[in-house]
Amino acid sequence: MHPRAGAPLSRRRFLALSATGAGLGAAALNGCALQVSTGVSGAGETVTVMVKDGDITTDQVTQAYKDIGIKIHLVRYDLTKLIAMMTTGAPPDLVRGVGAVDAPYFAARDVAENLDPYFAASGVLRAGDLDPVNDLWRYDGRTQGKGPRYGMAKDFSQDSMYWYNTEHFDKAGVAHPPETEPVTYEQWLADAERLTRRSNGQTTVFGGSYNGLSAPGLLVGLTAAAGGSLFSDDFSRVDFTTPEARRALAWYIDYCRARVGPSLIQPDPNGWDGPTYQAGRMAMAGDGYWLGGMIDTDRKLARVSRLAPAPVFAGGPRLSPCQGGTGLWMPKKARNKDAAWRVFEWFFGEEPAKARASSGWGIPSLKSLRSLMPTQEPYQKKALRVQKAELRHFSVTAFTPYATVDALAALFNQAAPAAMSGGISVDTLAGRLNSSMNEQLERGKEQVA
Repeated sequence: MHPRAGAPLSRRRFLALSATGAGLGAAALNGCALQVSTGVSGAGETVTVMVKDGDITTDQVTQAYKDIGIKIHLVRYDLTKLIAMMTTGAPPDLVRGVGAVDAPYFAARDVAENLDPYFAASGVLRAGDLDPVNDLWRYDGRTQGKGPRYGMAKDFSQDSMYWYNTEHFDKAGVAHPPETEPVTYEQWLADAERLTRRSNGQTTVFGGSYNGLSAPGLLVGLTAAAGGSLFSDDFSRVDFTTPEARRALAWYIDYCRARVGPSLIQPDPNGWDGPTYQAGRMAMAGDGYWLGGMIDTDRKLARVSRLAPAPVFAGGPRLSPCQGGTGLWMPKKARNKDAAWRVFEWFFGEEPAKARASSGWGIPSLKSLRSLMPTQEPYQKKALRVQKAELRHFSVTAFTPYATVDALAALFNQAAPAAMSGGISVDTLAGRLNSSMNEQLERGKEQVA
């Protein structure tokens, strides 16, 4: 049996978390008692789970108690509160996180539990059934994607894929993107310019949206698609002046300058792509398969919507990363680890996982659940065909353990608008980002080392 408690988080680890983690964000998670595969039931215990509102519903809390006999106590996700709970030696038993960017951050600070022994003993979550996207939750002390597992994705999308509305393409006389072969990023942007509609100085239809889940996550993926890496080999520095990183940055700045889609200098009034695409005011939405869950609620829109592969840079490799992989991880000093693991198994491998798989709001992170993905309608079958073909192009694009994605995003958001508006050059922006982000990363490395 695994230990249930340990010494409180040291002040050094607290400083390492608090100094580099301000504003940490994450994308949202979305009959008989079952036997516990690890041999420890945890029945009658209470497991504290820190998530955002709606990540785990009150109905699911009730259902968990019926299914596995464990009470779930929900705590609203807040990084400051999480750090405070860890420093007092009473952290939550499970915490939500975004695998693509959070896993190396918490694993490097030695505050996340190595879950390999739990997976090895589980009859619910078997290693051979785990989709490769779960490698986002692995970290070997140096590189993300290798080594022990520290968490698991609840579901996922390949976030560089995009949806498009065929009616906008037909009206503008723009050819539909191929179903399984990618267009180039240059072609995507050219199409977006032709698809954009303006009236009296106002944008009435965005030609396309391509912002990713965060600017740092997007630029890591774009740089990889250009054939390079945004980070140094030890992930302690960024360099936006390499040919690949500059190409990625320049493309994104060109996208913003063209004003074909939402950006820091042209915000979407709705705050995100979903409502705008649903209202027919966006021709392409770079949001991945999960957006189909919303699109399918409007049959008229669903019939004219198509999913397309992630674009490529001319001459670059074909990559289709996941910028999210949102799920749960277990703090190393959690007090109810065995009961927490039973909740973990239930949430990721049993009824909640089956419900998510059939909803169309993401690809299940267990391969055995893919058969539950919706195929009732012809447009669902077509989207799933495109998505299945794209899966072979997934690979982990590793993120730095030395800063939170939100900390780096804040620095980007301060410097980038001047370039987006044409006030400074891409090269000037690259230099400013190198300076500010590397200072942040240097502080983080000192605190982790």
